[in-house]
Amino acid sequence: MRLQLRLPRVDPAEFSVPTCCPHCGGKHVRLRQAVVKPLRDTVHAQVTAHRYECLRCGETWRVYPRGVSRDHTSQRVKGLAVMLYLLGLSYGAVSLALEALGVYLCKSRVYDAVQAVAARVPGMRREAVFDGLRTPALGSDVTTVRCNGQWLALGLCVDDTNGLVLSVDGLTGEDADTLEAWLKPIVAAVGAELLISDDADAFKQVADRAALRHQVCKSHVLRNTEALVESLRPAVARDADRSLLAVGVTPQQALADLERLVECVRTRRPEAGAELEQLFYRYAPARAPRPGESASLAYRIRLLFLDRWNLWSRLTCYRTWRGPQGQTVDGTNNGCERGIGWWIKERYRTMRGYKRPQSAIQVSRLLAWCGNHLQRGGADLAPLLA
Repeated sequence: MRLQLRLPRVDPAEFSVPTCCPHCGGKHVRLRQAVVKPLRDTVHAQVTAHRYECLRCGETWRVYPRGVSRDHTSQRVKGLAVMLYLLGLSYGAVSLALEALGVYLCKSRVYDAVQAVAARVPGMRREAVFDGLRTPALGSDVTTVRCNGQWLALGLCVDDTNGLVLSVDGLTGEDADTLEAWLKPIVAAVGAELLISDDADAFKQVADRAALRHQVCKSHVLRNTEALVESLRPAVARDADRSLLAVGVTPQQALADLERLVECVRTRRPEAGAELEQLFYRYAPARAPRPGESASLAYRIRLLFLDRWNLWSRLTCYRTWRGPQGQTVDGTNNGCERGIGWWIKERYRTMRGYKRPQSAIQVSRLLAWCGNHLQRGGADLAPLLA
């Protein structure tokens, strides 16, 4: 996990002078008195607050110096608590660390500070994508975390051209209908024309329904293809069920075809789709299994070639796709994988699970928001704590 956070600064001499009454909107206000306010802070034990009065309605209110609110704890200490929690400490451990620094904050107040900041993260929601950013290439993936004894699905979207996380949302499932309802407003908000995902069939259905070009992760497909070919190779070498002989293919020819398939998937040349079509038709006569029967070896090879032939345009899309400003993608789902690993899983590994779904969603959003600001000199926690 790589984080760079800027903590709020406490300045007892810096005040924001009010220009109108917060109650009636009156323009005539005056400083009525200065009062001492005790404070939990690493530097200041107390600060001075100013009490203002409205000459129109007579209401009074306090104005606090920079980094101080009506709470007894300064924003600097709250920011420090949030930072320690995001770096992996438990709520109790954060409380002990702050006590060692001379500031007491019970673990319940630490929890309140973290949840309050996480709830104010701008964007990161399906309805309000991060900073109103637009991108032609949208990467998406789904992961799960343990929450109150149940598995909670979290969906994550990234700008695949630069890796910025756009949205983190809780999902009720991973089926095509749920993913479509989740992704449709995000696609419209960012103006995406290309969807990048893993090899899950649900994402393929979403891309087709939304009329998006679709790139499946080349690494996922290559690993799956190599594993399938390796599992088939011993049976193919001896034509275990004689099904290859039935379609007029020798074991040597079948092994060569499988090796050629792996080579095509490894090189991913767009023109190789025609070759995969020919390889499929070589095994097309293989008979489908009857109810209760197991698929023959030749039929399994037929399905493998059919799947990769149908997948070819999605697997090689990155070779020809260019964005409006010449943007390109690398053909992998690494942007989402990194986002899940850094901003969801790495913090989650130090825990026994979340207690509330909203906590899992909001903490993940907060971490992703902080990570997005690494390229901007770090995330400033002051606006979220104000």
